[in-house]
Amino acid sequence: MSSNMSNNKNGKSAQAKKRLSEHFTLAEMAKTTVKGADNTPTAEAEANLRNLCENWLEDLRFTYNGLYCLKPGEDYATSKAVEGIVINSGYRSPAVNKAVGGAKGSNHLTGCAVDLKCLSPEQLLRYATILLDQADDTNRDFDELILERRGSRYWLHFAVRPEGNRRKVVFDIK
Repeated sequence: MSSNMSNNKNGKSAQAKKRLSEHFTLAEMAKTTVKGADNTPTAEAEANLRNLCENWLEDLRFTYNGLYCLKPGEDYATSKAVEGIVINSGYRSPAVNKAVGGAKGSNHLTGCAVDLKCLSPEQLLRYATILLDQADDTNRDFDELILERRGSRYWLHFAVRPEGNRRKVVFDIK
């Protein structure tokens, strides 16, 4: 199958089924609210999304649940307390990025960034702390970790490039 699937029912269906890691699909990493826009990632962007999911988001999900959702002695595999990570935005095509007011050189354009929905300022801080600890513990770098708030909405922007990561941490709380 071509990595540049058309934005029709078959293309969306293939994206929905394609797993980037155990808990994340290509569809959720490429979803958009921009009507009529083709938001199909290139093969390179898909590989970058896979790296984010396999090497960062799976560990974030596992660690967050272990620390904040499970009770002592509770089994991870069968617990109803286990929470998923909610993706606000992952890959953005140039048209989608322009429509949502994204930066011209956004890491979203190459599949190197993800915005994670946070239900509270506490969850925002916990996600950020886990990702920073993960970078330190594994000696892996990230490009950007931006804690963001607009009104009552919180999200964490996290980006990892194949090379040239800056380890930039920003608080953008308005």
